[in-house]
Amino acid sequence: MEPEEGEDRTPLLKEPQPDTVPACCSARYNLAVLACFGFFLLYALRVNLSVALVNMVEPDTSSAKNVTSNVCPEHSSTTNVSRNTTGQKYSWDADTQGWILGSFFYGYIITQIPGGYLASRIGGKLLLGFGIFSTSVFTLLTPLAANLGVGYLIAVRALEGLGEVILFPLSCIMSIDLVSIKSTVFSKCSSQHPDFLLFLFSLSPACQLSTQKSVPWRPMLGSLPLWAIVVAHFSYNWTFYTLLTLLPTYMKEILRFDAQENGFLSALPYFGCWLCIILSGQIADYLREKQNFSTVCVRKCFTLIGMIGPAVFLVAAGFIGCNYALAVSFVTISTTLGGFCTSGYSINHLDIAPSYAGILLGITNSFATIPGMVGPVIAKNLTHNRITLEI
Repeated sequence: MEPEEGEDRTPLLKEPQPDTVPACCSARYNLAVLACFGFFLLYALRVNLSVALVNMVEPDTSSAKNVTSNVCPEHSSTTNVSRNTTGQKYSWDADTQGWILGSFFYGYIITQIPGGYLASRIGGKLLLGFGIFSTSVFTLLTPLAANLGVGYLIAVRALEGLGEVILFPLSCIMSIDLVSIKSTVFSKCSSQHPDFLLFLFSLSPACQLSTQKSVPWRPMLGSLPLWAIVVAHFSYNWTFYTLLTLLPTYMKEILRFDAQENGFLSALPYFGCWLCIILSGQIADYLREKQNFSTVCVRKCFTLIGMIGPAVFLVAAGFIGCNYALAVSFVTISTTLGGFCTSGYSINHLDIAPSYAGILLGITNSFATIPGMVGPVIAKNLTHNRITLEI
């Protein structure tokens, strides 16, 4: 429809435009780096027991004669260094170890949705600080709990999970500025803060309430795209959490690496995943902005790469015997390719409902936490006698 002659085309509401911010050393990037360190600490506190557990448990000799031919020979690529071996050893069987490794997620699953709701209401600064502090306190109590008994250790790990409930909802809230911020919020609260990330961290409840008067729970829970994300999130986390908790055990009991090698090689796959996450984000944005690929196409393609690629290499790792280099390479490639999912289903919450992304991520992560609870238990039962390699 053509405008009539003399018609005033001036918009009734004029959206304020943020000032240009520098590409380096701005508040946006400073806070991003600080948040990176915060998430680094949270993940370190989450996985430290997985690495420590392999040297906390007494060797199981009851079935050694049955499995000697099914494990790799001692790996001796480095000179053995005398280390303190006076630490307490615990007679935990495979089932008990599985429950201990999965116990973190018992607390983690409980408050995913409330955590997402709180993140969307009060912002992330206080919640991130609370998460790091509480998880640190319970981590310091871990040795004492282990000495008191398995039940105490499981309880402490579950409380650690409660402390980290803000991790994923907060990451989504922090990403809202990259996708969409409603003009009403910008005009009322952040006109003096052109750096949106700074605005998000200092967000007051009054400003946040102006954008979210109520949560549309019924349409949200009836959304097919949301349940598609749930399926993808659940599937990816099954592999991710199983490796996260059991990779150090695999490195020690099957590939027979010593403690020093174990720690480095267990971290290597996640270093690759970190690099892939950064690279895949750049590629995804390039395809959408420069090559005019649709958002749906990019999300689906990256999710497929991040699902099928890791599955292929992880399955292949089970058929290579005691080829140490190939085993580590396949596990590393598998975990690295999983980083593509970050630009696939993981960011999709922001695509379908940016204003409620934290709550949506709380919903999907509630389902996706289940693999963390049952995965280690199932894996420990399936490999009860450590027979996981075809030799």
